[in-house]
Amino acid sequence: MTDPVIEVVDLRKRYGDFTAVDGISFEVRQGEVFALLGTNGAGKTTTIEILEGYLRPSGGTARVFGHDPAERGPFRSRIGLVLQESGLFGDLSVAETVTAWRRFTTNSRSLDEALDLVGLSGQAGTRVKQLSGGERRKLDLALATLGRPDLLFLDEPTTGLDPEARRRIRDLVADLSGHGTTVLLTTHYLEEAQELASRVAIMDKGRVVVHGTMAEVLGRGAGRVAFDLPEGATVDGLEVAASDVLTVTGRSCLIVTPEPESAAHAVLGWSVRRGVRISGLDVRQATLEEIFLDVAQTGAREVRA
Repeated sequence: MTDPVIEVVDLRKRYGDFTAVDGISFEVRQGEVFALLGTNGAGKTTTIEILEGYLRPSGGTARVFGHDPAERGPFRSRIGLVLQESGLFGDLSVAETVTAWRRFTTNSRSLDEALDLVGLSGQAGTRVKQLSGGERRKLDLALATLGRPDLLFLDEPTTGLDPEARRRIRDLVADLSGHGTTVLLTTHYLEEAQELASRVAIMDKGRVVVHGTMAEVLGRGAGRVAFDLPEGATVDGLEVAASDVLTVTGRSCLIVTPEPESAAHAVLGWSVRRGVRISGLDVRQATLEEIFLDVAQTGAREVRA
């Protein structure tokens, strides 16, 4: 087991009487994609800015490559950043922007490689101010990955992108991770986090309230078993667990359950015994979006899955 690339222990950040980050702890290891999620105001952006070295914590510790993030000298060249807002020179072309950044980047990719990586080869001569919002995000990512970083901070990397461009960026992130780059991701596209991240932390009111591998986090939510009855049939005799909720709307039946596989077995057994020919059986775990919304709407006690 390698040492953590990022290590956060009891991290706190206060602004006067307001506590933005309230004693959170997590770690991110080499080559993994770690999703740090939360609603606006949950504290994730403050946490990221501490890890990037832009803010000092009020308490606890944060370490990046074993160092205080505020002292970025020893590891500056090993980090790439995609921030929510970037300050690029609008009158420079895409190619001129990348060329200028290459002068300050060690072990940089070639201009052609950097642009091809994010699908901007066709816009090399376009001025930055003429780019669409999605094209600017691609340029942000090209600059962040220019030096082949060991650690990549991605703050809403696919905002403004069309579905094809989002897919390309997701494939790029997965490829970078596969080659050993550590990625700390924040995003409001929860299906994106579910697809990319191996571990996840969800913040609420300054605290990490859900934390674990993606499988563990998904497993703590309520799954769904849906099926359709034939005309005239009822669910008489179908027994569900005490923790399950069965809803029947016309011919459509839905069981909300923490154990969707067990509930599905119960439905199939019942249909055989009763001679009821059900259709459209659909069994699935909770999605990350459903778990996120549960945290956002009702709050949650801290859970380390």
